[in-house]
Amino acid sequence: MLMEQVEARQAGHSDGGSYRLLLEAVTDYAIYMLDLNGRVASWNAGARRFKGYEADEIIGQHFSRFYTEEDRLDGLPARALATAEAEGRFENEGWRVRKDGARFWAHVVIDPIRDPAGRLIGYAKITRDLTERREAEQKLRRSLEQFRLLVQSVTDYAIYMLDRDGFISSWNAGAERIKGYDAEEIIGQHFSRFYTPEDRAAGEPAKALETAGRVGRYEKEGWRVRKDGTRFRASVIIDAITGDDGTLIGFAKITRDITERVAAQRALDEAREALAQSQKVEAIGQLTGGIAHDFNNLLTAILGSLTLVRKRVGDDAKVLSLLDNAIHGAERGSALVKRMLAFARRQELSLVAVDLPELVRGMKDLMQTSIGPMITIDMRFAPDLEPVRSDRHQLESALVNLVVNARDAMPNGGMVTISGLAEEIRENHRTRLKPGRYVCLSVADTGAGMDKATLLKAAEPFFTTKGIGKGTGLGLPMIQGLAEQSGGRLVLESELGRGTTARIWLPSALASQDVVAAASGPTPEPSPIDRRLTILAVDDDALVLLNTAALLEDLGHEVLPAASGAEALRLFTDRPDVELVITDQAMPHMTGLQLAREIRSIQPDLPIILATGYAELPPDADPDLARIGKPYGQDELERAIQGVVNARGAI
Repeated sequence: MLMEQVEARQAGHSDGGSYRLLLEAVTDYAIYMLDLNGRVASWNAGARRFKGYEADEIIGQHFSRFYTEEDRLDGLPARALATAEAEGRFENEGWRVRKDGARFWAHVVIDPIRDPAGRLIGYAKITRDLTERREAEQKLRRSLEQFRLLVQSVTDYAIYMLDRDGFISSWNAGAERIKGYDAEEIIGQHFSRFYTPEDRAAGEPAKALETAGRVGRYEKEGWRVRKDGTRFRASVIIDAITGDDGTLIGFAKITRDITERVAAQRALDEAREALAQSQKVEAIGQLTGGIAHDFNNLLTAILGSLTLVRKRVGDDAKVLSLLDNAIHGAERGSALVKRMLAFARRQELSLVAVDLPELVRGMKDLMQTSIGPMITIDMRFAPDLEPVRSDRHQLESALVNLVVNARDAMPNGGMVTISGLAEEIRENHRTRLKPGRYVCLSVADTGAGMDKATLLKAAEPFFTTKGIGKGTGLGLPMIQGLAEQSGGRLVLESELGRGTTARIWLPSALASQDVVAAASGPTPEPSPIDRRLTILAVDDDALVLLNTAALLEDLGHEVLPAASGAEALRLFTDRPDVELVITDQAMPHMTGLQLAREIRSIQPDLPIILATGYAELPPDADPDLARIGKPYGQDELERAIQGVVNARGAI
């Protein structure tokens, strides 16, 4: 009946047949008619495709069979028709059932059909299969949920959203951990609160959003502030979020706490710098050690010969002046080699317990004379300051060097403050010292100070800010070498216009079991030797051997010269009257130590003096073996002989 009424209405239109053909051709939509009771009155190709029924098996059947059992029990089909009649339209999405029992997700529209008089004569029903779209939406929804859970579970990165004005609209667990804020107390707040006051004053937050909005991305490292006020180093990325039409919606912000990474990188850089410095020191040490032996041999021969010539020359003042000048030049050469050896950590050190306050007080007059009356020396030492483990004479030289540097930095006068303080050094201390007990000897001036570039180079060998001929550039490297060879470190602190402070960190003597206590007064002079000794002198350098023999003979002793260890052993075997051996250490085929062991195996109590150009002895060298450093003069040679002879008793 309904179909005939509709067809009668369509017959009044010239295109009614075309309209029917159009509906029949549609396959993406199920379009069909229902009578007043909800029975199917027409069926198009789309309905056949979606529902699975042919027209002859479904027309006349109630449309409720397309609904699920649950929806039928709930009365949804009747409500759908009632709503369409009452409101002029029913629209809904839900599960529907095909002929084979399979379910599909459908979008349904039911419109009432009325005759010209307005009476309801049936319903037009359009159904669309949205199963694939729904699955895609659900897949997207699940993906978004998984992404949300992923973002929320990330704790190493702060990931959150900002609106266009920079106000926070989301907050993940990483943001909570890194920043310290809970979501409820930070969402809705402006992200600028994470910036330092300096950055906020400079407008950094606004610049970040402007850059991200303009170019699509902003990336930078800087300091940020946690809820508790502490600062951390952050790597920040801000990405612009735009809609399909390109309109800016907001920003995605990712922050990573890189404080530990930066600290680790800094430590790595410092380690690399230390390694490079160590390699530089090692290279210079190898070079210095190589030339020190030969150079000191030459200086030994020169100084010894000049000393003997001076004793034999007459009273000609001009000749004596020239000889003294030559001796002074040779001594300056010796001092230069010692400084290079000190920097290279290859100097001979006599490590003893040194009382710093006593040492500085004993040197105050000398230092005051060196720096002049325009500079005041102030001494500040902690009471009962423990002694340090170092070489007393080298430490005296280092202290004078630092005070003279301070004088040069204060041409118009000022103050030098010398102080000492003990400290227990823990792991990761700023000085990079090994953990233990140390004493810091500080020399601070009120001079011009140094810029960062100069400060970085200050302790490098041969670097000097003084004029030509006024500095060797080895003063601070020598002090650094002394400190490190003693087990400590030199630390320089300086700033332009605020003076310089040099801190020599030295191990506490109380913490070391192998330190010999230093005498508070001068070392007593050994008793003179009042008789002729038979001395075996050994050196592979002919100049040194001739010089040593001449100095010894001038002292009244008989000398047996030997140019090698093997020759020395032959002479020692042939001459049982040998009373003392003076031997060079660095000789080919047989070193001085090896020669000493051979001689001691034959005559254990024989006094032996080992001559060395630098700290070249192996770790297992006999510590009781007497030593004399090259270059040496007649006075040093005589004192060394007196020392070993007195130590062994009368020969």
